[in-house]
Amino acid sequence: MDRQELIDQLVEKISGVTDIVVVPHHNPDGDALGSALGLSGALKAMGKSVKVVSPNGFADFLAWMTDAAEVISYEQKPELARRYTANAQMIIMVDFNGLSRVRGMQSLLENSKAFRIMIDHHPDPEDAADIMISDPEVSSTCELVYSVLKGAGWNHYLSKELAECIYAGIMTDTGSLSYNSSRPETYHVVAELVERGIDKDKVHHLVFHSNSFSRMRLLGHSLGQKMVLIPECKAAYISLSTDELKRFDFKPGDTEGIVNYPLSIDGVNISALFTEKDDFVKISFRSRGSFPVNKFSEAHFNGGGHMNAAGGESKLSLAEAIRQFETLLPEFIANLESHS
Repeated sequence: MDRQELIDQLVEKISGVTDIVVVPHHNPDGDALGSALGLSGALKAMGKSVKVVSPNGFADFLAWMTDAAEVISYEQKPELARRYTANAQMIIMVDFNGLSRVRGMQSLLENSKAFRIMIDHHPDPEDAADIMISDPEVSSTCELVYSVLKGAGWNHYLSKELAECIYAGIMTDTGSLSYNSSRPETYHVVAELVERGIDKDKVHHLVFHSNSFSRMRLLGHSLGQKMVLIPECKAAYISLSTDELKRFDFKPGDTEGIVNYPLSIDGVNISALFTEKDDFVKISFRSRGSFPVNKFSEAHFNGGGHMNAAGGESKLSLAEAIRQFETLLPEFIANLESHS
């Protein structure tokens, strides 16, 4: 079934409901929050009762987004989140392809009687919704949400402020159009958002240039003291322990984008960032060219994503996770080369 047929089904189903909950993934980034708020705002303008219920909070640099203050965090207000989710006639899941991505909210979604819709751009989605609008070719879920709104004939409900949420999601998920952005359609969407009067300079400043002093010190520490080069693999990585994060007064979002910096080194095509959490190690992967970091992450770090941008995690210690990466990366590269 093509996308427009799925959108037509979505239009029919939404016409018969009033109470809708929109859910982004755990630790919502710019694309997750932007798509959730952009979509929910448009549905509110249509007269629907819509709540965005997030598994947890989001980074301060995204707090400017319209209606961001109204997002209900399950982690902070579990009873309120449960009530809205239980009473919803429809749940729209954005920017994730499997229910495990909502962590503690997974059972709420699994047990809900609501009609479920998934809008996402990650590959290999689970069969977790009644209507699945999934396209891994698009740059971001925000681009896909815009396409859905346009296909439904609802894009006129998208105010300038909501359009800025959509634009922010596209920019954050493409590194300001530096990856995941080879399709002409992406630029057509950006052009249409600019035509709507968005202040793109304001969005870039709020998202990319509103750093705290402690975040800048953490970035300097990461690049000056913690970056390790693996020249034989054309790779580099950065690791940050919980003690280091505490030393630099870490707040959610402070490590955003750090994984991209090693790719600016001449000859480096693969980058990884290891961030130690209380009970696991979070890993972000980026690459240039044809190296599939999503396949590498799927195979060894319980993760996935896109070819040039993926994530994963490890239950090993920080040091052991790094050793595993250093051991497995050359093997994975050699295996790729032998099958090319």
